[in-house]
Parts: sequence; structure tokens; C-alpha cells
Amino acid sequence: QVQLVESGGGLVQAGGSLRLSCAASGRALSTYAVGWFRQASGKERAFVAAISGRATSTSYADAVKGRFTISSDNAKNTVYLQINSLEPEDTAVYYCAATLVPLRPYYTPRTTAEYNSWGQGTQVTVSS
Repeated sequence: QVQLVESGGGLVQAGGSLRLSCAASGRALSTYAVGWFRQASGKERAFVAAISGRATSTSYADAVKGRFTISSDNAKNTVYLQINSLEPEDTAVYYCAATLVPLRPYYTPRTTAEYNSWGQGTQVTVSS
């Protein structure tokens, strides 16, 4: 089982940027699809972005296309989420998740049910 730890959240003004990190241990992320989700207060956890194993494919929620970029560094066993042009509506706890997919190099799951390893989350707060 892979262990995930998120970092990089914080308080930022609208229009600013953040880079979130999802550091993995225990297994190599190159055989995992990794996704980012976010959960605002009182709302369900929602898909943000996903990257397939070996970074062959990416997928984004419509609400973040053009502002968020997911990437991976297999040497550091870390997946990143670059967030630009932050809006107050982006305020949420951001979680990364992983699922083992050794035979599906282009798979980018978009639902929470498709992931079986989760980090503890990192808070992003955007002030207007």
C-alpha cells in the first residue's frame, strides 16, 4: 500500500498561485494513477485532476481547466498540482489519492470510489 502526504496549502489572495505536493512512500508512483480532489466545507469531495501512471495522460474537472496543472516527478515519487489564478471558490481541503494500475497506462480515474489510498489533506484558503 502506498502512503501519501500532501503539502503546500495555505492562505493566499485571489489571483495568487500555489503548488501542492503529494509525496508518496512505500511504492513507486509510476504504476499508480494519482488524483487530486477537494472538499469545501459542507460539500462533497469533488474531482479536480488526475494523472496516469508514467504521466502518459491527464484529466481535469471543467471548473479548473486552464488554471490547474497536474504533473509528476517519478524520481521524487511526487505528484504536484499547480494552481494559478486562485478564486475564493477554490477554498477547500485538497486531497491526493492513488490507485494501482500497472496495466492501464492511460487511466485517469475521476471518482473517489476508484481510489484506495488517500492522504490526510492540505487546506487551501483564498481570500477575496
